[in-house]
This record gives sequence, structure tokens and C-alpha cells, in this order.
Amino acid sequence: MKLMGVLEGLLFVVGDEGITLNEICSILNVTEEQGRNLLLALKNEYESEDRGIKISYLGETFKLTTKKEHKEYYQKLVRTKESLLSQAQLEVLAIIAYNEPITRIEIDEIRGISSAYVIKKLLSKDLIKVIGKSDLPGRPNLYKTTREFLDCFGLSTLNDLPEIVNQKEEEIELFDKKEIEELL
Repeated sequence: MKLMGVLEGLLFVVGDEGITLNEICSILNVTEEQGRNLLLALKNEYESEDRGIKISYLGETFKLTTKKEHKEYYQKLVRTKESLLSQAQLEVLAIIAYNEPITRIEIDEIRGISSAYVIKKLLSKDLIKVIGKSDLPGRPNLYKTTREFLDCFGLSTLNDLPEIVNQKEEEIELFDKKEIEELL
């Protein structure tokens, strides 16, 4: 039996859930080094231009994903389907990702508008989840992004999110530099 073929089947079967290196090694009854070598060999096979998928490491698991260079074709498909995320959903996701864990009230304060409906939609799409209750009065739910969120945006961890830059602070810094240059 060819272990690389079994590994390919495992990656297909787990789908969006992905599979960890430890799980691969346990299922295939191989060492960690052998598991890494199998993943690397299969990854190298998928790098051919004739292949439409690749192995990605997202959300702390390995999974089969599509290649970015084929993005325009996937976008055509998506346009024919229901829109994935609205502007409001993207806003709420960003707020949660950068501030998790966070309550709906805190999200509403940042947005300046009720987010109850949007949160319900994001929960149904498994992009966020309830991770417990806050100690605030009324013990509101605490929300956090999910592994599916990481997959959706091609992130390994939340640390891969871009840094938030406060544009007003940058403008002030630039203004101060100009003032200094004028004085010189």
C-alpha cells in the first residue's frame, strides 16, 4: 500500500476540518519525520502547473486547498452562488478577530449599530462561536472566531492578521517631521 495515496485520501476525507501531523502519524503508523516527508512529497506533487489543488497549513492543520493563481475562475463560480459575506458581516468579523473574546454589546459600541442579526448569520456560517459568558451584568455571550474563519481568510493563526494602523497618528507624525524640517 502506498502511504502517499492514503495520505491524499485522508486529506480529502477530512475536508475543511483538516488534519494535524500527529493525527497523520497515528493513523499511518509512521514517525513524525516520516509523516513530514510524506506531506512534503505530496505537496511537491501538487506544485505542478497541471494540478488545481495544494496542501496548505491553516488553522494548525493540513488540508487540501485551491491554488491562488486560479482565483479568477473560483470568483466566477462564487458570483453565480449566493454572496458569501456582506459588508456588515466583514465588519463584525474584523471586530471580533481583533478584539476576541468580545460581547455583542461591545461589538455594537464599536460599530455604532446593532449587530444581533449579523452575529446570528456569522454563527450559522460557523465563522464565529460562543466561547462562554462575560462577567458583565446579564452575563452576555463572549464571541470568538473559528477555525473556519481562519480557513476562509487563508490564515494559520490570528497573528497573521494585518496590523491595524491609526492613520491620524501617522498624519500627526508626518506633520511633526515637516515642522522639524522647516525649523532646520
